[in-house]
Amino acid sequence: MKVIEVKNIHKIYKETEVDVHAVRGIDLSFEEGEFAAIVGPSGSGKTTFLNILGGLDTPSDGEIKIGGVDIGKLKSSALIDFRMNNIGFVFQAYNLIPVLTAKENVEFIMHLQGRSKKERDSRVSELLTAVGLGDRLNSRPSKLSGGQQQRVAVARALASKPKFVLADEPTANLDSKSTETLLNIMEKLNKEENITFIFSTHDARVVKKARRVITIEDGKLVSDI
Repeated sequence: MKVIEVKNIHKIYKETEVDVHAVRGIDLSFEEGEFAAIVGPSGSGKTTFLNILGGLDTPSDGEIKIGGVDIGKLKSSALIDFRMNNIGFVFQAYNLIPVLTAKENVEFIMHLQGRSKKERDSRVSELLTAVGLGDRLNSRPSKLSGGQQQRVAVARALASKPKFVLADEPTANLDSKSTETLLNIMEKLNKEENITFIFSTHDARVVKKARRVITIEDGKLVSDI
């Protein structure tokens, strides 16, 4: 089943002297349960494309459907609600809320969704245990290593039970051991829960794990294997 359909996506940034054509006519679709990497040199447009997939950026032209919904036609408030309930994000810089514990960071989006305390407690415990942090529920980010913070970020991305997870350079700030641990966790969740993962990455270790590799150069799709 297709979770994402992208048709002729363009993104043009209007600059003072010259327009920047960051994405040029990309057509792609992603099936449920994929484990895919988007690769390309710096400035190739892969992060812009990932942000468009997640509704964090708006295409200049083209169509993107998620679960059959054309998100380009959603108003701002409806798009925010749609992202919250359908898309999980893992950022390079973790983006955890420093004053909240690991548990509170993971359950934050569930508060916004109006989930009950019982459901929140159960889901958070399940997720943090799955990423190997079942004993660190009450630790704040400052008390966690970079690898542990990124694992909290993965648990947070999954808390809302999204259709898919987008990860932008999730291993860029991690050492080899933490990267291996994180990728093994994501691969396990992908296989056991059929969660779709789409990465934007330069990391050969991520590419090696991916079952599909999409290459973008100069804003264009150049290969999909």
